[in-house]
Amino acid sequence: MRDPRYDILFEPVKLGPLTAKNRFYQVPHCNGGGYRDPSAVAEMRRVKSEGGWGVIFTEQVEIHHTSEITPFIELRLWEEKDMPSFVKMADAIHEHGALAGVELAYPGVNGPNLYTREVPMAPVNMPILTFTSDPVQARAMDKEDIRNLREWHRQSYRRAKRAGFDILCLYGAHGFGVIQHFLSPRINQRTDEYGGSLKNRARLLAELVADARDEVGDTCAIAVRLSLDEMAGPDGFTNAELRELVAMHAELPDIWDFAHGTWEACSGTSRFKEEAAQEDLIRGLKQLTPKPVVGVGRFTSADQMVRQVKQGLLDFIGAARPSIADPFLPKKIDEGRIEDIRECIGCNICVTGDMTMGLSRCTQNSSFMEEWRKGWHPERMRKTAPAKKVLVVGSGPAGLSAAHRLGLRGYEVVLAEARKEVGGRVTLESKLPGLSAWARVRDYRMGQIGKMTNVELYRDSKLTAEDVLAFGAQHVCVATGSLWRRDAAARFHLRPVPIAAGVRVLTPDDIMAGEKASGHVLIYDDDHYYMGGVMAEALLKMGCTVTLVTPSVKVSEWATNTLEQGFIQKRLLDHGVDVQVTRALVSAGVGEAVIACTYTGREERVACDAVLMVTSRLPVDGLLHDLRAVTAAWADNGIESVKAIGDAEAPSSAIAWSTYAGHRYAEELDEPERGDQLPFRREIAEILT
Repeated sequence: MRDPRYDILFEPVKLGPLTAKNRFYQVPHCNGGGYRDPSAVAEMRRVKSEGGWGVIFTEQVEIHHTSEITPFIELRLWEEKDMPSFVKMADAIHEHGALAGVELAYPGVNGPNLYTREVPMAPVNMPILTFTSDPVQARAMDKEDIRNLREWHRQSYRRAKRAGFDILCLYGAHGFGVIQHFLSPRINQRTDEYGGSLKNRARLLAELVADARDEVGDTCAIAVRLSLDEMAGPDGFTNAELRELVAMHAELPDIWDFAHGTWEACSGTSRFKEEAAQEDLIRGLKQLTPKPVVGVGRFTSADQMVRQVKQGLLDFIGAARPSIADPFLPKKIDEGRIEDIRECIGCNICVTGDMTMGLSRCTQNSSFMEEWRKGWHPERMRKTAPAKKVLVVGSGPAGLSAAHRLGLRGYEVVLAEARKEVGGRVTLESKLPGLSAWARVRDYRMGQIGKMTNVELYRDSKLTAEDVLAFGAQHVCVATGSLWRRDAAARFHLRPVPIAAGVRVLTPDDIMAGEKASGHVLIYDDDHYYMGGVMAEALLKMGCTVTLVTPSVKVSEWATNTLEQGFIQKRLLDHGVDVQVTRALVSAGVGEAVIACTYTGREERVACDAVLMVTSRLPVDGLLHDLRAVTAAWADNGIESVKAIGDAEAPSSAIAWSTYAGHRYAEELDEPERGDQLPFRREIAEILT
């Protein structure tokens, strides 16, 4: 039964001519599928409808071939041939009573047109602003271009309506979209009626909304998604100007959707952004308009959601990442199952799918984007018959995920952990600066396992091959994790570097085990994700002087894909870390290290009392090899399979790879061998003659 405190979240809310069944509003979010994997995207949205969301949106949808953001893979509504995938998605969203929303975008300044080779257009002549600094410029739009732009939007409105969408959202947030580019005085330096004053800069927005109403009448709701603050100082579109705009056009759309000015600021990781981080910027906006307001803030707490509504901050609880981590979040609140919510940990692994042009994944929800491809469901698993016993060795993220999902399938599971504490690396890393949310990976799975009578946990149980043979399990899952290397071998150096006797060499494992450091510590980071920066912060807390050396051109380079690289480098510089980029460790001696420029090879010496290696990891796979050495004894002891998963098979810096490995092991345990057959479905482009 639902706790009455949360009744307000399930009130229906008017959206122009429509009514949303509750206040749960899945805002547009990318997923790496786009036009390439339309069935996967549609099924992912259908599962959210099943999970109880009142409003569910597409990702960004490019409306015309003259503005596209290749290499990124978003949806395209360029022509009639694009319609079938949109019809399929709208139908999927409607299946359980959600309203279907489509986010329509003309990238403008952000569209390099690397695929279509069309000349980009913007409010003024200027370089294209992209993640990869493409050597492309846009030409200034003239009045005819603006008339064409309005017509292209009208075409997209008609198509979206025919496809079955209920809400048409005009995108002008995160620095993306021609609407924000016209609103921004930093970008829009026009001198005609579309430039200058805020009224003039908002003219295009007003025209596009008016055109939408003419096209769809009272059959669809119109939403406008705008930046809370462009974060470009007084020259940009500020929060004060946004408030002036909302007051000026209070009844323009049917709903106002507000997000922070840059994607990095709006979707910051939990290391840098707390839940409801945008509250100060959104406070008071609802009082400027009679229309409903939606905002985001990585909301995972039902109490926080209620507060947002009761304090008059929001009408709808907007969510992207929390809806990915738990598509059934609304249903669980409605059914009084708060403890079953898979809370987003704010790691932004989901974002990396879009940034790397691959499919998105989620640390907490391994079924994300596998709903159609592999038939995985976030809440349900097919039952096994007959039930067999599975021994899972190791309770890190891979082992916990395997035990949890195996338990759901009905296997008799024994989870053996060598230490007193469960959770493996997530427990250890969650104690490091800024990573406390990592513990949610452990806590959710332990909470679910605790309810299962067919899953047993044994702590302080370090097993040998002889122990495993005698255990009586038909299947053995080795999830014993990995350890950081001490010899600098990783990407730049494929082999160990010279390290003199007597040099104090540390790894993240040492720091997480409680070892202290002092004096001047040189961190050598050839991992390029979060750990190098986190180690620097941990050492600073110990009072150390820190030099961080990396072969990359910037600190934590891969964290660009999680939108946090800039935050990491800024924090280190603000805290006085000596950052040495494009430098590789050559050797380490007592009292000093030798580093060299990765381009010229020019060497220099750095005085230091210790070296902390953040490079690569080696699997802890001794038990696996011991078991393989006695393969002949498996059958006599009833063992049918032994498999290593997660870091014990192939270490990864991202926890999501481990939780996925555990989930996959459970899903595929009793499946027949596929040979060379693909382990997932995919869609193939039609060949035209």
